Amino acid sequence: MGDLGLMGITVPEEYGGAGLDYLAYAIAMEEISRGCASAGVVLSAHNSLYLGPVKGFGTKEQKGDFLTNFTSGSKIGCFALSEPGNGSDAGAASTTAKDTGNSYIVNGTKAWITNGVESEAAVVFATTNKSLKHKGISAFVFRKPVKGLSLGKKEDKLGIRGSSTCNLIFEDCELPKESLLGSPGMGFKIAMKTLDDGRIGIAGQALGIAQASLDCAINYARTRTAFGASILKLQSIQQKIADMATRINAARLLTYQAAVLKDSERPYTKVMFK
Repeated sequence: MGDLGLMGITVPEEYGGAGLDYLAYAIAMEEISRGCASAGVVLSAHNSLYLGPVKGFGTKEQKGDFLTNFTSGSKIGCFALSEPGNGSDAGAASTTAKDTGNSYIVNGTKAWITNGVESEAAVVFATTNKSLKHKGISAFVFRKPVKGLSLGKKEDKLGIRGSSTCNLIFEDCELPKESLLGSPGMGFKIAMKTLDDGRIGIAGQALGIAQASLDCAINYARTRTAFGASILKLQSIQQKIADMATRINAARLLTYQAAVLKDSERPYTKVMFK
């Protein structure tokens, strides 16, 4: 995928990316996921959840370090928001980052982190000011491994097993001040924007899986015989396949519409919720 330019598909060319738009990203996600859902989720988490916030909120120096070195496919990143007790609630980060003046000391656990095992950098969210609630959450980007950060066991998942998922465990993990992504307290805004953008990629992944399922269903119906003929000739089977195709095409058009709206810098969130 790196050789095809897909591991930095929406990243500007000046940072080593392909410089394409979100419609191209949605189509790429669909086609990759049609062949392998695991490859699709690796692609989605890296592009949407890791590269996305760095591209949108990083300083010039952060972009030079955390974008340029992560668009070839030789290195991937991860996004750590979810926690064991909070799920993906962006406004309820139990993980804390204490400002010591020269650095931040991070403590807490992030759960179900896609690309957590192989990633060489991470975008992490932690509370820097509990009194401000969701406005006291900040985002950080840093290289890993780093002292004070350990990985939980690789989850034995039911599906999409080609993509690693694990916990990130912070125990007095010291991050330099330059790790702060955006301004202090911007974490909630960064997380919500990132998740919104990521829904386009995930919709593309779902489309690819659905299209592969339809392809399998048609192939099975064509080769499966009953009463001396292919069941594809039965009207009830034809109706089921037609309904599947109709729903997939409707979902595809909604996904492409959301991508075009984002590329046009117009509101697209409501489209994704459909």
